[in-house]
Amino acid sequence: MHDNKCCLDFQSIADEYLIRHRSILDVLTKYQETSARVNRAIAKAVTGCGCIQVSAVRQSAPEDAAYSDLKDHMSSHLVGETCPQCREVIANELGHSLFYLAALCNLTGVSLHEVMQQEYNNVKTLGVFHLT
Repeated sequence: MHDNKCCLDFQSIADEYLIRHRSILDVLTKYQETSARVNRAIAKAVTGCGCIQVSAVRQSAPEDAAYSDLKDHMSSHLVGETCPQCREVIANELGHSLFYLAALCNLTGVSLHEVMQQEYNNVKTLGVFHLT
């Protein structure tokens, strides 16, 4: 119940304060832009600050590993932890992206809470096979 109220409140605030970029085209492009800014903030944590590093190699798992066990053999390729400053920037950019996601939900008549609940149910039901 609390989650639904939080989502409804957030969608309501997004609707109230979305003034200049009210067109669906504006919202779509602003959502894409904020997503790119999230990517940039994480890249700057690596290349600018250095608090995290990317150590990427080919993912490998034993050939006989069950699909449901692959998570145990996969890496995020991240080394270290984001410093407080980088974490704040990333969280800020994620917040902007979330704002435009809520705006997209509003413009299309979709409930953010229902989307989250449906996705939760799908993942819970299908488990590791959800995104295959």
